[in-house]
Amino acid sequence: MVSGQQVAILKYNGGGDWYANPTAVPNLIKFSNTNNNTTINEKPEIVETSSSEIFNYPILFMTGHGNVYFTDSDTENLRKYLVSGGFLHISDNYGLDKFIRKELEKIFPELKLQEIPYNHPIYHQKYSFESLPKIHEHNGKPSQGFGIFYEGRLVCFYDYESDLSDGWEDESIHNNPPKIREKALKMGANIIEYVFKN
Repeated sequence: MVSGQQVAILKYNGGGDWYANPTAVPNLIKFSNTNNNTTINEKPEIVETSSSEIFNYPILFMTGHGNVYFTDSDTENLRKYLVSGGFLHISDNYGLDKFIRKELEKIFPELKLQEIPYNHPIYHQKYSFESLPKIHEHNGKPSQGFGIFYEGRLVCFYDYESDLSDGWEDESIHNNPPKIREKALKMGANIIEYVFKN
């Protein structure tokens, strides 16, 4: 794994809009660089699931509203990436959940998504959270942070019914109140800080 301060957006197959929320990750990078003293390249790279390029980035961001499909080569590549030190953050845009869960089972058939307790360090980096910020309403359910733990290490964080990446977008896109956007950006900065430390 390359340990430089760069991040990437995961381009996946299946027809879903992997390119959703185009201002989200760049805004999160700016926030992290300004407030958390990171020096991340302000333009995130775009990498395909089966590409060896994913190994150049300590964290991959993923979102979208539609279908996600991992081929056998995608699955093998993502598993190698995650078990060798990589990290995947998935932000649950409306409509993603029913697709992503079954694809994650392909990567780790022996593991299950589990809710991450709020005493976990990912919630207590520079910013401390007692609950996962709720940015947008989907199905009237509470926001939850789910994770996959491989040999005790958190390798995937899935913000469910939270929509963190919508909260990272330009204010004019969703008209989220400043306090809501700030919470989303602080939680996103926590995720980056956690990944870069571990």
